[in-house]
Amino acid sequence: MFGNNRNEMRQMFYSAWENFNNKASLQPLEQMIVGVIQQHPEYHALLADNNTIDRDFTPEMGQTNPFLHMSMHIALQEQLSTNRPACIQQVHQSLAAKLGNPHEAEHQLMECLGQMIWQAQREQTAPNEQHYIDCIQQLVK
Repeated sequence: MFGNNRNEMRQMFYSAWENFNNKASLQPLEQMIVGVIQQHPEYHALLADNNTIDRDFTPEMGQTNPFLHMSMHIALQEQLSTNRPACIQQVHQSLAAKLGNPHEAEHQLMECLGQMIWQAQREQTAPNEQHYIDCIQQLVK
C-alpha cells in the first residue's frame, strides 16, 4: 500500500491520525486512513503512542494486527471505488443490506481477501482473483 518497510507503512497511520487530531489539512489518502481509524476506536490508544510502531502482533499471542486489519479495509475501499473485481460493489451492497452494516460487510469480505493473499503467499503464486470472486459471492448466497 505505501511501501515495503513495515514501520514506514505504519507511520502513515500514526501521521494521519495525529494530523486529524491536530485539525491539520489531510491529503486524500490520509482522509481514507482516518475514516478507517474512526471506525475502530479500539485502535485509538495504540495510534496515540508512536512508541508502539515496532510492536509485533501475532496470532500466537491472541492478537490481531491492527495495521493489517486497517490496511485490508483500505484495500477493500479501493476495490469498491474501482469496482474491481467487477462484482465487488454489488456483493458489498447485498452483504451490507443482509447484515444491516456496511462495516461488518467489509469484515466478511476481508476474510476472503485474507484467504486469497494467504494462499498466494503459501503457494508463491499471484493472487487468484477467481477464487476471491467465488469466496465473496458465497457470502451473499
